[in-house]
Amino acid sequence: MTRKRPAQVDPLEREIELALKPGKFISDHACFAFTDELDEVVVEIGKQMNTDPVRAASLYETFIAGCYEKAEEVDDSSGSFGQSVGRLCCGWAAARQASGADPQETASRLLGWMDDDPYGFCHRLERDLARVLDKPGLAAFVKLVRTRFDGVQHMTTKTDGPYHDSPDYIRRHCGDVLRTLYAAQKDVTGYIALARETGLSAPDCHAIGQLLAARRRFADALDWVEQGIDLGKQAPHATMATHDLAKLKREILIKLGRGNEALKAAWADYRKDPSKCTYDDLMKFVPKAERRT
Repeated sequence: MTRKRPAQVDPLEREIELALKPGKFISDHACFAFTDELDEVVVEIGKQMNTDPVRAASLYETFIAGCYEKAEEVDDSSGSFGQSVGRLCCGWAAARQASGADPQETASRLLGWMDDDPYGFCHRLERDLARVLDKPGLAAFVKLVRTRFDGVQHMTTKTDGPYHDSPDYIRRHCGDVLRTLYAAQKDVTGYIALARETGLSAPDCHAIGQLLAARRRFADALDWVEQGIDLGKQAPHATMATHDLAKLKREILIKLGRGNEALKAAWADYRKDPSKCTYDDLMKFVPKAERRT
């Protein structure tokens, strides 16, 4: 009788296992060093991307599964372990793209990981994915999330069970994901439609203003920025958005050739809240000949 040879184990799988240190508890103090070791293996996997992306995708997936097995043995108070898992998910998506895999299937798997995420490893993963996914990948992901977003309105209100199963939560979460993806696609039309459908906010106006400014539609961008500033005045917790909008407004005014208005706005902001930060912002708009004075 001929004996079958055992399946050959990928040597990098052994490196993954050694880096994860099965059975050993990783304290918060040791977590940064632990994740540094994990990242060294991630670099080695990344080197396979150009020559064998299918292998790289398989290794990333194995690594992700191992991290979930390791989760109960890590004090991740710093969040560094979760960030490493997020990088693995992005690496997996990039490897899938490089291998020519179906973007719809890739998007479906990613959304599945984001749904079944007991340790929060995929929290706001769409922000990183937006920088990794190519146009077909982004389009597939948007289509999948948008289908879920639209389908929620036909769900009955859920009064029991986990809060993340409620229609309100799903719709709000999908809306946030879509905002990130529309911005990555530079889809200003889609972003505006979504914002109006879910309720326009000051951060929405800032994002729309940036998208329009990138298209050199400065007058339109300024209209949205000013609308956002008005909304920010009505929202007591929109301090950061208001600051970002004021900064963007000054930049747009410069592009429109209205430098004096930008300087006046910067001076008003400085007088309202004198600080090194607002002073530095002010000096960006002061003509060089007048800076000494």
